Amino acid sequence: KINLEKEWENLAKQNINFICQESAEYPKLLKEIHNAPFGIFVRGKIPDYEIAVAVVGTRKPTAYGLNIAKTVSAELAGQNIAVVSGLALGIDTAAHHTAVEAKGKTIAVLGGGIDDKTLYPPSNRKLANAISSEFGAVISEYPPATPALVPHFPARNRIISGLAQAIVVIEGELNSGSLITARFALEQNREVFAVPGNITNPNAAGPNALIKQGAHPLLSANDIFDILNIAQTKQSGQAKKIFPSSPEERKIIELLSDNPAHLDDIIQSSGLDTKIINSTLTIMEMKGMVRNTGAGMYIKI
Repeated sequence: KINLEKEWENLAKQNINFICQESAEYPKLLKEIHNAPFGIFVRGKIPDYEIAVAVVGTRKPTAYGLNIAKTVSAELAGQNIAVVSGLALGIDTAAHHTAVEAKGKTIAVLGGGIDDKTLYPPSNRKLANAISSEFGAVISEYPPATPALVPHFPARNRIISGLAQAIVVIEGELNSGSLITARFALEQNREVFAVPGNITNPNAAGPNALIKQGAHPLLSANDIFDILNIAQTKQSGQAKKIFPSSPEERKIIELLSDNPAHLDDIIQSSGLDTKIINSTLTIMEMKGMVRNTGAGMYIKI
């Protein structure tokens, strides 16, 4: 026999709350989806948000994928858009961590218990505590002490997409969980974005397949703002000064101006490897530092 009073006391001791669908705190977007969870266990406070975007991807990203996850999440947080993800290693961790660093809103959805002892992966306990203490919430439909079993994750993914108006897939193989999340997003009438990648990289197979099937290719965070019809608030001049975050970015910025420069000229003048130039320009475009004007021509913004 379950002692409900004792169970509530145990939850309170762990700073965990249970929110059912009838509660005003239950996320409105999540309530709309088919098979929405009856209730969710919450650590922290689900932030008030008008717009949320889920950022998901592989647990083993490339440096390119990590950079894009950080750039996109920073842009979203800077526009007061909540960042939703699954607290897994790799892309998820980068998305949450960047949102926390930017003092933005973020929600982590787990495939097991959200108590400290059970939380998976254990290496993200500190990040989970940072999220729940100040920047948002760690949530799950599974009670505390429930292990994060493999079958739980596809079900968890429907909540990730259900909490957001759009989902961004950054790297993932064809059979990855990120594509399951994308399928749920389509069923829930959410916008699906995918970051195009190198066709020889298995991690790019998932996003490239989504684009082939009609997902929005994500070339810049502005693509999200345009599709969701979000009016951007301008960043301060001080924030723009910190954008060049690597020697490669600084070198490219020095070479560019208001007059378009061809990619070949940038490569030749910089002395950098072609692959490095291509990946760095992509990141810089997503940061809003440069613009591709077409035909391989770039200008500084």
